[in-house]
Amino acid sequence: MNRLIKNAFILIAFLSLASCEKKVEKEEVVITATTGIIADCLKNLLPDEVVIKSLMGPGIDPHLYKPTSADLAKLKEADIVVYNGLALEGKMEEILKNLSKKKPTLAVSDFLDQENLISSKAYTGLYDPHIWFDMELWREGIQGLSDSIYAQQEWELGNGKRSAYLDSLSNLSSWISNNLNAVPEEKRILVTAHDAFSYFGRAYGIRVVGLQGISTLSEAGLKDIENTISFIIENQIKAVFIENIVSPKAIKAVIEGCKLQGYDVELGGTLYSDALGKDGTAEGDYLGMIRHNVNTIMNSIR
Repeated sequence: MNRLIKNAFILIAFLSLASCEKKVEKEEVVITATTGIIADCLKNLLPDEVVIKSLMGPGIDPHLYKPTSADLAKLKEADIVVYNGLALEGKMEEILKNLSKKKPTLAVSDFLDQENLISSKAYTGLYDPHIWFDMELWREGIQGLSDSIYAQQEWELGNGKRSAYLDSLSNLSSWISNNLNAVPEEKRILVTAHDAFSYFGRAYGIRVVGLQGISTLSEAGLKDIENTISFIIENQIKAVFIENIVSPKAIKAVIEGCKLQGYDVELGGTLYSDALGKDGTAEGDYLGMIRHNVNTIMNSIR
């Protein structure tokens, strides 16, 4: 009898443990972000126990991105969905709209004052979506986003990791300003593959010229290339830059066009614009991506 009672207690304990494990799994919070940039920031702002997934991997262009069936499953399983907004994920707008009726679906840009956004030159009524290139503006957006998530989940805000990360964004912003202010104003001109760096230019005093517009949906035409060649020669630009999400073909055509007119302009390197670098590299996280870009620009324009 004692043995039967002992076995019964063991069985009850086992069932209780299994029940607890199921409860923990059920209470696990899963957040799916559209871009790797957002996902990386959330990993540094939210508790370690939160599962954070990203739809778009290294080098993926969010302007052109269409979710796969596996991505749709990630969105369905998520407790919270986070995206950039401002039409960056243009081909996902209907999906995100439908998701917002079923679960918290949050845009980083919704936590920003519209007065601080840059209006699109090509699309009336729309704004430039590349908000992560103004470090202080981005800090404001992701802090508001994380505040909202903490409030929804009823988590305590006393998170040292979160505070340290927000401080690191401000520190990096100061580092960028200090470095670029040391470059003569006439040399602070950035020519890139597409117009992703307007926020960066406004925040840190650099004139930015993009061969394509703010979206990569349309390719640069012959007139765009000719205008860029003229601008480079007139302003004696030393270097131009390609981007990790855009074909280098048009920029190389600009370099060749300059050469045909007797002016040599260098390829300054690759900038990370709308997507992070490969996992495990210095450019594989948001802070590292920004540092890489600034160092690459500085090494070529001064």
